[in-house]
Amino acid sequence: MRNEVYQYGCPVEATLDVIGGKWKGVILYKLLEQPRRFSELKRELPTITQRMLTLQLRELEEDGIVHREIYKEIPPRVEYSLTDFGKTLKPILLAMLTWGDQYTNQIITRKSAQATTSASIAESARR
Repeated sequence: MRNEVYQYGCPVEATLDVIGGKWKGVILYKLLEQPRRFSELKRELPTITQRMLTLQLRELEEDGIVHREIYKEIPPRVEYSLTDFGKTLKPILLAMLTWGDQYTNQIITRKSAQATTSASIAESARR
């Protein structure tokens, strides 16, 4: 593995490097409530693939945000939880929750209108 020096243009870039993407914020939000087993997360996020969930958890673990605990049982049990460092993201995640609560309907309306417009343009182009 090569040594890389990370530099960010601004603090927002650093934050998004750690929690950006479609799934990480949702995974972290679920882990705010309580530790979860992989199967629990998968069940609560039915549209994420097993491979993507594994990759996202691994990246969060590498960044020191998530802790992976392996219990020596038969069958082995693995549980994911937030580290103390990961818990510092709570205000950000709760702010995202509040914003989403306020604006989800507006986002859905806009995206639906855009999809309708795109479909109309595509239909016109086929004629």
